[in-house]
Amino acid sequence: MTDSLLTLNAGSSSIKVALFDAAGDGDASLPAARWSGQADGLGAGLKARLRVRDAQGQTLHDAALDGAQASHQGALAALLEWHAQQADGRRIAAVGHRIVHGGADFVAPVRVDASVLDALAKLEPLAPLHQPHNLAGVRAAMAAFEGVPQVACFDTAFHAVQPEVNRRFALPRALHDAGVRRYGFHGLSYESIVAQFAGIAPELAQRRVIVAHLGNGASMCGIAQGRSVATTMTFSPLDGLTMGTRCGHIDAAVVLYLMRSHGMSADRVEALLFRESGLLGISGVSSDMRALEASAEPAAAEAIGHFAEQVVQHMGSLAAALRGVDAIVFTGGIGENAAPLRERILEDCEWLGVNVDAAANRKGDARLTTAESPVSAWVLRTDEEAVIARHTANVLRAAG
Repeated sequence: MTDSLLTLNAGSSSIKVALFDAAGDGDASLPAARWSGQADGLGAGLKARLRVRDAQGQTLHDAALDGAQASHQGALAALLEWHAQQADGRRIAAVGHRIVHGGADFVAPVRVDASVLDALAKLEPLAPLHQPHNLAGVRAAMAAFEGVPQVACFDTAFHAVQPEVNRRFALPRALHDAGVRRYGFHGLSYESIVAQFAGIAPELAQRRVIVAHLGNGASMCGIAQGRSVATTMTFSPLDGLTMGTRCGHIDAAVVLYLMRSHGMSADRVEALLFRESGLLGISGVSSDMRALEASAEPAAAEAIGHFAEQVVQHMGSLAAALRGVDAIVFTGGIGENAAPLRERILEDCEWLGVNVDAAANRKGDARLTTAESPVSAWVLRTDEEAVIARHTANVLRAAG
């Protein structure tokens, strides 16, 4: 029987899964999925659906999820039922999970046991939109695959190598030692881009690169020699860039003002900053960039302009942290698909040495700048699942 690895990325209303061959040579290249699936609309009042596609993007399965299936555990069970019906003789040998926050202690992939699960649950207040659902996915997989190794892969781990000066807040040392520090996120996505870029432009990939992961959650990272130097998200996935519903960088005194002068509780402030702000808060229209681009509302255009300006300003900040920049890479749902926004950002980065090739950008070419551009810009599709699969295979290999 052939062994396979399953990757699982559980969000607030969705589960992303992919199946990979367990065999591998342990090199730095990313594996290719045999198939990938996504269950969307999980939760009360939503229309849940499960879709599975093969490596070529052809639909293998498309079905509504009703009743108990419309939960995270139910959707996973429906997926496994579909998988069991495939006559390919594949056994799930391990499950790899995306975990957003690893805190100060988890800086490398680790096999999950009860103590690890308890430690990760204590980090839920630092990533309330993600961590509870990530761990729910782990628990569902543990129930579905009794005795099968579960491997946690952390979004924060990629940034653990940053210089200490970029990991510290200007707070008393005791708080830093207690874990109040800059962690950084989207690390699995950045790992994916580092690996892919090394295959496309190996010499350039070892120089100073700024990666912009732009999506409903958005961050940017300055990378040198394939290692994180500085990033825009810090203590939690709230900081840095303006996002779909998250405010991004904000003066901490605003929180004190809201609590003291508006009588807001900590829970109310958390809901405001995480779920009611960002593009949605500015526009009053939507958190979805596609809806904003299609809207005639002036506030929608204002939200887009605010987002673009934040990206440009953080581009300058990361270039300073790297002491220069040689390449820029866009990824994430917005970064990969919003060509007009990419062009706008790149035109405003001309001062960095960027000469955008508008035609290449609109066609969706991998390279977005002219051949003569001192700083090149690129767009690559992130593949977090492949990174999770690689880490999971390496953990199994190390365990013998």
